[in-house]
Amino acid sequence: MKTMTCNQLGGACDVTFSANTFEEIAAQSKQHGMEMFQKQDAAHLEAMRKMQEMMKDPNAMQAWFENKRKEFDVL
Repeated sequence: MKTMTCNQLGGACDVTFSANTFEEIAAQSKQHGMEMFQKQDAAHLEAMRKMQEMMKDPNAMQAWFENKRKEFDVL
């Protein structure tokens, strides 16, 4: 079991997620992001805005995703 924070995954807080695979931890992070969006949490909305900017460049988004996967793998 590995643990990463919302911040480590591109978010805006220190909430932790634990999972055995990167896909599981990414899904937990996504769920947390949706909850923060519903609450209109300003810090998370800003993090989401930055992520949306990155998503405009598929290569940048893919590189970011692979970087996070590697970070998870070395834990």
